[in-house]
Amino acid sequence: MKTRIIVAAILLPLFLIILLFLPPLYLAVLISAVAAIATHELLHAVKITNKRVFIYTIIAAVFTPLAVYIGRIAQSVSQSDETIASGNIATLLLFTMLLAIFFILMCELLIELALTYKNKKAIEKGTQLKPQQIPVALAAGMLIPYLLSALISLKTLPYGHLFVLLPIVAAFMTDSGAYFVGITMGKTKAFPTISPNKTVEGCIGGVILGTAGMLLYGLVLHLTTTLTIMFPVLIIYGILGAIITEFGDLAFSFIKRKCGIKDYGKIIPGHGGALDRFDSMTFCAPLMYLLVIILPAILI
Repeated sequence: MKTRIIVAAILLPLFLIILLFLPPLYLAVLISAVAAIATHELLHAVKITNKRVFIYTIIAAVFTPLAVYIGRIAQSVSQSDETIASGNIATLLLFTMLLAIFFILMCELLIELALTYKNKKAIEKGTQLKPQQIPVALAAGMLIPYLLSALISLKTLPYGHLFVLLPIVAAFMTDSGAYFVGITMGKTKAFPTISPNKTVEGCIGGVILGTAGMLLYGLVLHLTTTLTIMFPVLIIYGILGAIITEFGDLAFSFIKRKCGIKDYGKIIPGHGGALDRFDSMTFCAPLMYLLVIILPAILI
């Protein structure tokens, strides 16, 4: 626990500096690094041992957040032009880059499948790529990095340094509420076959504290900025954010349990791997971006 607290005290301020004060490019580079590590961890967890597959998927994981960054910057520039054509071009640019990454990765995986299929040396070494492993590689190389890139999309919005904190607040407060309520009041097992330590009381505590944290963040913005804060809508943000945060944590816990591992990695002392820290963010960040777009709670 001591190591966990010390590491968090060091890394959290650095993370907040990138989110709040540095340009979006720095966040894009950080997400690319996190995505690359998370990709390696997931492939290792599911026992994909083919080195070339590792290289292909990690490269895709690095370029996906950077493609989202380029596309979002192009969209923000096109908005200043105030023409439908420029906005369509920026959207098309983002779609084309992501499609190109997906197509290249898919082709590389299919080629690797053909090269190792019934290959005696590959089978003996355990490096044979199996058809059922291709969706896992695609998820590791593109889906997870793209979902995490919602943080970049939030950061590139006007007042993005404030919007990007929405999933951070939701995930942090929910995790804290679930943990502390769970260890102090938890009695009823919520998902014993997936995550034995999770309790019904902890899940409820996570939703309550996650919602309270969102309202508190709205109050801080109300007192320190000229923005209009819709507190009833923030309650929706808090509830949905807390639920999706707990779902994300549960989903990746299920994968760990199926793979027979405790943590995805050891890169963060006391916290495990990148996936152990960003599992809930993979679900929460895209949700918050969608809510900001379709159901604004912070009006500029």
